[in-house]
Amino acid sequence: MEANVPKRKEPGKSLRIKVISMGNAEVGKSCIIKRYCEKRFVSKYLATIGIDYGVTKVQVRDREIKVNIFDMAGHPFFYEVRNEFYKDTQGVILVYDVGQKDSFDALDAWLAEMKQDLGPHGNMENIVFVVCANKIDCAKHRCVDESEGRLWAESKGFLYFETSAQTGEGINEMFQTFYVSIVDLCDNGGKRPITNSSASFTKEQADTIRRIRNSKDSWDMLGVKPGASRDEVNKAYRRLAVLLHPDKCVAPGSEDAFKAVVSARTALLKNIK
Repeated sequence: MEANVPKRKEPGKSLRIKVISMGNAEVGKSCIIKRYCEKRFVSKYLATIGIDYGVTKVQVRDREIKVNIFDMAGHPFFYEVRNEFYKDTQGVILVYDVGQKDSFDALDAWLAEMKQDLGPHGNMENIVFVVCANKIDCAKHRCVDESEGRLWAESKGFLYFETSAQTGEGINEMFQTFYVSIVDLCDNGGKRPITNSSASFTKEQADTIRRIRNSKDSWDMLGVKPGASRDEVNKAYRRLAVLLHPDKCVAPGSEDAFKAVVSARTALLKNIK
């Protein structure tokens, strides 16, 4: 059994788990935890220095869960402090600010840091991850939409929630689902529960949607070189249409990606004789 997996508990028995928060500085990690634990929002919250630690007890089904929460500072300066806290973790709250694209783009780097510090004997497949797309109350500043965040999370088998520490939206639901999933993991011998969403679309579909979203022009969107023939454009379009058609693809953002592909084909064919 992996080091980060607690011993299996019999139903009805208490369980102790370790949870950590991860994400860039000022994305709202501490505020999310405080909102859940203390039912309040602190607008002028001091930046976490190193690690904040807290303990809370929750009830999951017929079991009392003692949760040790390690709220980790997001500033790179504190790497030497937080790198010792990744081990023996059963749950990770991974947070980004929907109004800061760089905090979303940094999620892969946070996972890489954790994987590195867990070492060769650590197994991130034995950890429940929940992604919090935070600060959704600031709608006018939003630059990472729900489909983009949900696609990233669900393609990795992670839970995904839209949250606001300020209003409390999504916070209780997120923690309840998170803790239930951790208990299921412990009862399943330390193996992460398989979510319906993670099995409902392929990696190829997810990667294609991301590529289309980041394409610089119609040629790039269809994956053909500028100056391609009508046949080449139509062939590329048919392949993408089959892959992404909303009737067959349920990946977040697939409908928008399909519409973008249709528009790209139409725009290119207008200028090809």
